[in-house]
Amino acid sequence: MIEDVIAEARGRMEKALEHLQTDLTSVRTGRASPSLVERLPVEQYGTEMPLNQLATIAAPEARLLTISPWDKGSLGAIEKAIRKSTLGLNPSNDGTVIRIAIPPLTEERRRAMVKIVHDKVEQGRIAIRNIRRDAMGQAREFRDEKMISDDDERRAEGQIQELTNKFVAQADQLGKAKEQDVMAV
Repeated sequence: MIEDVIAEARGRMEKALEHLQTDLTSVRTGRASPSLVERLPVEQYGTEMPLNQLATIAAPEARLLTISPWDKGSLGAIEKAIRKSTLGLNPSNDGTVIRIAIPPLTEERRRAMVKIVHDKVEQGRIAIRNIRRDAMGQAREFRDEKMISDDDERRAEGQIQELTNKFVAQADQLGKAKEQDVMAV
């Protein structure tokens, strides 16, 4: 019973950490990476779709991204989405392929990117703590319904807290690694 609660909390925390990791890939560093724009929402066919569902994204050079849309009619929409994003990139369109030169980040822009990284890591921590709150609430409900003893509840809360501390530390490590990546010249 309590093992199920802890296992569910562990699974949800792992998913929160995975989400944080994918979220951090969208933060710009000095190098070109397809993950930088692949989840960018593009207004196409009356709905918003991620860019990776409309085009092939490649990084042929360290500071260049190429986007080859499958439908040439979507070139304008993709270009518009890149321009209005917070990435600060300027795409060029030759009629078949969109090229994005990734300029080196200024010190000011690097600091702004680090703030974004900190915000994303904090959101990840909050998600993990919310999972902890839910799991501890379930343990309390089990105790209130006399399904487990007070000692079992305290033991479960200790295990849930250990799990939370472990995942928060992993989130912090991801954030530090990304911060170093952003600040590297």
